[in-house]
Amino acid sequence: MSNQNAAAYFVDRHAAEGRGDKPVFVEADGEQRSLTYGELAEQSDRMAGFFARHGIRREERVAVLVLDTVDFPVIFWGSLKAGVVPIAINTLLATDVYETILRDSRARALFVSSALLDVVNPLIGKIDTLESVFVVGGEGHGHGDFAAELVQSEASPMLETSADECAFWLYSSGSTGQPKGVRHVHGSLKYTSDTYGAQVLGVEESDVVYSAAKFFFAYGLGNAMSFPMSVGATTVILSGRPTPGGMIDILNSHKPTVFCGVPTLYAALNATLEAGKGAIETKLRRCISAGEALPAEVGKVWEKHTGCEILDGVGSTEMLHIFLSNRSGEVAYGTSGVAVPGYDLRLVDEHGDAVKPGEIGELLVNGNSSASDYWNQREKSRTTFEGEWTRTGDKYEMREDGRYVYCGRTDDMFKVSGIWVSPFEVEQALITHSAVLEAAVVPARDGEDLEKPKAFVVLKEGATGDDLEEQLKEHVKESIGKWKYPRWIVFADDLPKTATGKIQRFKLRDL
Repeated sequence: MSNQNAAAYFVDRHAAEGRGDKPVFVEADGEQRSLTYGELAEQSDRMAGFFARHGIRREERVAVLVLDTVDFPVIFWGSLKAGVVPIAINTLLATDVYETILRDSRARALFVSSALLDVVNPLIGKIDTLESVFVVGGEGHGHGDFAAELVQSEASPMLETSADECAFWLYSSGSTGQPKGVRHVHGSLKYTSDTYGAQVLGVEESDVVYSAAKFFFAYGLGNAMSFPMSVGATTVILSGRPTPGGMIDILNSHKPTVFCGVPTLYAALNATLEAGKGAIETKLRRCISAGEALPAEVGKVWEKHTGCEILDGVGSTEMLHIFLSNRSGEVAYGTSGVAVPGYDLRLVDEHGDAVKPGEIGELLVNGNSSASDYWNQREKSRTTFEGEWTRTGDKYEMREDGRYVYCGRTDDMFKVSGIWVSPFEVEQALITHSAVLEAAVVPARDGEDLEKPKAFVVLKEGATGDDLEEQLKEHVKESIGKWKYPRWIVFADDLPKTATGKIQRFKLRDL
């Protein structure tokens, strides 16, 4: 059996194929370093030796709380080479959530960017399973200095693994509760590259890729790491927060051909472009979106400004990347497209029976990139992973033409006058109004204790009007139907979101 360790395919083969001197990662901020495929192969071999020096063994776990710099891929691929399991952790969380994750995962070591050290410092010494801390990109402050330790480590040979061996963990975003440890195997990285990466994104060796979504997010891990590395392309990475102005600067200076965003960022970029506060001069070959369904209006405005359509798709941490997507040249805005080759989909009602086209059901997906389970959450694993099928928790309708239309999370849907209402449909209608930047819709109870839609709306800069609330209600009535309009509209400065850009409607329901 040839070595099925994912690092053999994604890292080590490139030097043999003549790409050793080609940049694999280029930093857009910070030290603005770059890393070639050859350097990544050499440094990830040293990383495997680093673990040997510190007595961290195969199948043991290390927490990776590292910003998007060239250090992250060295730690990630070096871990896989050593058979050590890296846990990519969201860099935008609070101390108590980090404590939950570190206790839950029982990681033996923590790699932490110096800029994030203050957030986790209160935990160090409190968690007995955490034996060592290595600071990345700065002073060690009494902890191990990652850069110095790596230089002192000798290269270790890559371990042979099977495709089914646990490779890495991601923690789900925890948009409705505590984060869950999602365990993925070596073979899943290549599976997503061979399916979505090759057959929908169509990434090529000549591409320069930029993903606004970070490495710690399943969507960003595929966009910025496994897909470009599967073909020997180059990725631009940003350690800081993606802002509209910063994104336009990166697009114009680094000239990526492939841009991977999320709906809230595309909407903010559109508002900037529409206001004449910048222009995208780069010729984009491919743009994709995921994280939440893309409102049709956002896609149309983006295409008007850039000439590049957005391929909106749906993925999950549990499936590692996108399994349902629009295709190049066949985009239907307002839909999530069709199944990605290599994945099967079905829609079921609350009894598990298939629903007909035009009816709403929960989306289930079958594909070989499915996670093995949630760590130490057997009941949740059993209700999510049903044999070959994975429950997504998303409600969809399949149109007669076979395209899927997003209706909302299972727990976001509600009935008005006995008919299911999709919050997303009402939100889409609201943002087609010229004054609206973003909207979120939740159920609220009226004077007769019946559920009706309530909207939280963020207006575009400078948008005002005495009767704007009534205008928006009438706009929705005319767009999608009399009974679906929001009975109440609350104007807000912003909407609560997860670190990955998903609107947290449950927080709005609680208000």
